[in-house]
Amino acid sequence: MKRFVAILLPLLVFVPALPAAAYPLYGSEESGIRRLEEARLAQDGVIEGRKKISGELLSLEQVDLRLIGRKDLELPPADPAFTREIVGLLGAEANRYGIAVLDLSDPANPRYAEHNGFVAQNPGSVGKIMVGTGLFQALAEAYPTDLEKRRAVLRETVVTADDFIVSDSHTVRLWDPATRVLTRRPLQLGDRGSLYEWLDWMLSASSNAAAATVQKQAMLLKQFGTAYPVSDEAGIAFFKETKKDALRDLHVAALIDPLTRNGIDTTRLRQGSLFTHTGKAKVPGTSSYATSRELLVWLLRLEQGRIVDEFSSREIKRLLYMTERRIRYASSPALHEAAVYFKSGSLYSCQPEEGFTCKKYHGNKVNYMNSVAIVESPAGSPRLYYMVALLSNVLRKNSAVDHQTLATRIHRLLEKHHGE
Repeated sequence: MKRFVAILLPLLVFVPALPAAAYPLYGSEESGIRRLEEARLAQDGVIEGRKKISGELLSLEQVDLRLIGRKDLELPPADPAFTREIVGLLGAEANRYGIAVLDLSDPANPRYAEHNGFVAQNPGSVGKIMVGTGLFQALAEAYPTDLEKRRAVLRETVVTADDFIVSDSHTVRLWDPATRVLTRRPLQLGDRGSLYEWLDWMLSASSNAAAATVQKQAMLLKQFGTAYPVSDEAGIAFFKETKKDALRDLHVAALIDPLTRNGIDTTRLRQGSLFTHTGKAKVPGTSSYATSRELLVWLLRLEQGRIVDEFSSREIKRLLYMTERRIRYASSPALHEAAVYFKSGSLYSCQPEEGFTCKKYHGNKVNYMNSVAIVESPAGSPRLYYMVALLSNVLRKNSAVDHQTLATRIHRLLEKHHGE
């Protein structure tokens, strides 16, 4: 058997850690995610760059799980009156939405609304939260009690981009701390980053190349356990020499079975294949789908520390908080003062139609837009605390703006419910 070797990330140049500093801006010391230093320098006015809004400035300690003490909480029955109100926000094409909303602003009296909760569609990039689940599950299996070792694997393992990234147009932020040069472009063959950075590129910038690479690493971690990380050469050899049927089974074990283990119904929520063409060619997969109800279950279990365990759930929640910028649902001005932990995904296509011009997010054949969000408003001292899973397939309509608008309407409704 070939010898597998660990690869450690070279020492990065970071400023000293600051107490109670905002996680997205000062978290580079904790995680080794280099782009966070660029965000901090921009926020501090040292370099030019976009400043964060107030809801994005929670401290590391404040980005935490809020339902650790309520692990027995399950989705309550849908409240008819609350559901009618939510459906009323959807407009004339309400039948083209699936939505689930859990309002926990009054902890003693949770209220749940659901409409078309079992209607499934392709999750798009929302499926990347399931990839994160698989990676953290494999990491927990390798080191069930050694949390520092888990952190070390995430922070110190270097992953090199290979042909699994082919092809993807999503850009990521590549920051060089030594030269203070920021480059924004799609990932290229030979790019290197820590496993934490690949997770960040997958969830923050929604890079498909990063997602396929994390899927590959989850499979390797599942296969080799504490012998992970393996050398680049060993990883390439493993996928080249292993039969396709065995790779398919390993993909299921690493990226689908963990959902079942964590209480998710995989007949309603599943990321069945890799996120790039080359990844799909190398590893046989199956269909991917999501329902709003089961996505809401995933959010609830995350807050309870039940996605793998408390360490894993907390790290995933932090990754969902420190997104590069807020888009779609999370971009609603009503949420500027709120902490928002979100992921979105879209999939649209067009067909010839007289008088219709195909545009991004305006598909007339398929126009999927999916959003999941946990909202704490205002950030740091929330009076409103709720979760939303929203799927839509409204044709010829700007679905990104549609989700932004619905985020505002839902937030205003809950403000009204709770006397704000």
